[in-house]
Order: sequence, then structure tokens, then C-alpha cells
Amino acid sequence: MSIFNDLKASLEEAVEIEIGYRKPSRVTHYEVADVKAIRAQLNVSQVEFAAVLGTSVDTIKSWEQRRRNPTGLAAKVLATIKDNPAIYRELAAH
Repeated sequence: MSIFNDLKASLEEAVEIEIGYRKPSRVTHYEVADVKAIRAQLNVSQVEFAAVLGTSVDTIKSWEQRRRNPTGLAAKVLATIKDNPAIYRELAAH
């Protein structure tokens, strides 16, 4: 089967799922971190939090206001900090 045919079949399957003719084979749900709650638990400012995570204060504000969601490595680091706040202190020390 050519790449075109594979893509066409995938898109047709996606349409069938969207309109309810077919169920997805799997569904993945990601928990979005409550960045403001994590930061409050750590008792640090947005400026401090941004510096430790290596991102901008504007990004922290966007996450806290839920205009944007952390993705990739940032999401994993936040989940790790939520589960083990001592990790934040380790990151801050570097």
C-alpha cells in the first residue's frame, strides 16, 4: 500500500470516528497540571518558578491562567514536581 493510500485510509477512519460510525481503538487522556497550585504549594513567586524551570514569566502566567498548557518535557517536569516537591529544590540548586 502506498503512503497516499495509508493516509487516505487513516483520514477515512478519523471521519468515521468523528461522526460516530466507529469507536476509536484507544483514547489517551492527559492531566493538565494546575501550575498555580503547584507553585503555591512550593511557596515561590512566578519569577522564581520561571527561572528554575528555564522559561519566561509570561509562560508561567499563561499556564496559570489556562490560556496555554504545558507540553512535552515541561508537562513531565511539572507532574514530577507535583508528586515530589523536593525535585523543585534540586532543580533550583542548579
